[in-house]
Amino acid sequence: MKNQNSLAYLEAKGKSKIWNAYADHFASEEIVEEGFNVNSGYVYMALENGITIASAFGQDVEYIVNDFETDEEKFFDSFEELETYLTNQN
Repeated sequence: MKNQNSLAYLEAKGKSKIWNAYADHFASEEIVEEGFNVNSGYVYMALENGITIASAFGQDVEYIVNDFETDEEKFFDSFEELETYLTNQN
């Protein structure tokens, strides 16, 4: 029986990548939730500011912003793309 506290290799890789992105760009932001989405394969970290940092199957992180007006999720491949989007929203 699998230990419920253990991670698969790709989950662990993804988790390390989202924590590195958090440390690099959001270290003072409150973490609302951290987990694994069994439907999408994403390891994710949801932040108080509405941004989610995610990694699917140990790949590079993606930044996800939920547009609460349209309920649409917007995906960004880099922090710079996210910054540009957020700057244009203000």
